[in-house]
Amino acid sequence: MNDDQLKKAQSGAGFIAALDQSGGSTPKALKLYGIPEDSYSGEDQMFDLVHEMRSRIITSPAFDSERIMGTILFEQTMDREIEGRPTADYLWNVKNIVPFLKIDKGLADEKDGAQTMKPMPGLDDLLDRAVEKGIFGTKERSVIKLPGSGLQAVVDQQFEVAEQVLAKGLVPIIEPEVDINSPKKAEAEEQLKAALLAGVDKLGDDKKVMLKLTLPDTDNLYKDLVDHPKVVRVVALSGGYSRDVANEKLTRNIGVIASFSRALTEGLSAQQSDEEFNSTLDEAIAAIAKASAT
Repeated sequence: MNDDQLKKAQSGAGFIAALDQSGGSTPKALKLYGIPEDSYSGEDQMFDLVHEMRSRIITSPAFDSERIMGTILFEQTMDREIEGRPTADYLWNVKNIVPFLKIDKGLADEKDGAQTMKPMPGLDDLLDRAVEKGIFGTKERSVIKLPGSGLQAVVDQQFEVAEQVLAKGLVPIIEPEVDINSPKKAEAEEQLKAALLAGVDKLGDDKKVMLKLTLPDTDNLYKDLVDHPKVVRVVALSGGYSRDVANEKLTRNIGVIASFSRALTEGLSAQQSDEEFNSTLDEAIAAIAKASAT
């Protein structure tokens, strides 16, 4: 583990930029960016285009370490280069931004009101590659729609995967997203908080995790986790809220910083000039960083 990266992850200013759309969500991300599906053919061209988008974001002068603490990458982005350097190397050694890697393979079918992660064959090899490439931590996402046994299954699996990540010297971002449209969102969040506290309490003394959580209905619900000695940082996902709504909710949760994806890239377009693009990105980053500073 890189001690300088750990220090920045624990107390660095700004937020985590989530640039980790994978195969399933890439067409939607490109469409929002102004590149419709009929303008490219095949996965290779699709991933080339999304890497161009991510490279444009990361190399922008607006994308700075004063306001962005970390960036979550998709596996293909980790394997590619930006300005002739491996992406994680560019982020840390050029931009001074901590690199993370999305490792899950998507969601399993819903069961008992929740979706656990699909199996991750070859995870050890992927984690070894991540270490070699200078990645600091990982991110793995599940989804919770209702309280109950499915929620506990999500948490159990998340901590099982976290132990595998920790064994490689990486810091896992545990992401059990609560669906913002859940009819029992507040109840699910109360159960989730208790389950996460039990999970982090069981971690070894030398082990630390991060948590990426839906902005809760009850302000400061996760304060006990924010203050927990085994939690490096609690970050919030936008979860379908608009950027303005997500930022407003974020300001009401002390010590929690953003880890936004769609809310970060809202308004960006392939058709914009560099000046327009950088100005739009700067405005988004400034607003999210401000909301993360509470």
